Amino acid sequence: MTEPARYPGSDPAAHPAAHPAPAPPGAGQWARPDAGAPTGHAPSSAPAAAGWGPAAGPGAGWGAGPAAPPTVPPPPREEARPPKRVEAVAGTPFGVVHLDVPPVTSGLAVGSLVAGIVSILVALLVICFGAVAAMGGAWAAGAFTVLGVLAGAGAVAAGLLGLRQIRRAAPPPAVRFTGRGLAVAGVSCGGAGLLLSLLGLGLALLVALA
Repeated sequence: MTEPARYPGSDPAAHPAAHPAPAPPGAGQWARPDAGAPTGHAPSSAPAAAGWGPAAGPGAGWGAGPAAPPTVPPPPREEARPPKRVEAVAGTPFGVVHLDVPPVTSGLAVGSLVAGIVSILVALLVICFGAVAAMGGAWAAGAFTVLGVLAGAGAVAAGLLGLRQIRRAAPPPAVRFTGRGLAVAGVSCGGAGLLLSLLGLGLALLVALA
């Protein structure tokens, strides 16, 4: 009588450890270290690592929301200027309002002062070249004298026109100009530069002829 063939694992009595009893709840790979489980990973009592848990506070991990945009203060508002004059339009309930326009510095006065200062600087160069005894100094002094005279004459003319512009009475809608002091200083500097340029040219001619 032949025995039926036996395959590994077919006899439950031969291998009692092949079918272990079911583990009690809480045992296995998630058992506590003091429960006597020899294998597995015990859960750590430490808090969850940063990055995968909920955000600990504003700006931590992926739980933080978008940053609020910076607030920009509004620009300061200009004070309303009272109207200078109101003219009623006949036959209508409307009127023409003339605002008080702030005065503006005259450009002619500023240009006169700049040209006058340039004229004085050129006149100093003319005097320096005129003090040179050589004939070449006289020619250089003559060239710079022309530049100084033109700058001085331009400063005087611009200053006088600026004074006339400032003195002119302007009605309320028109622009008023200021800068009388600048115009007077420009006329003075231009006249001084023109006279110094001519004086330097005369000095250069005297030195050259002597």
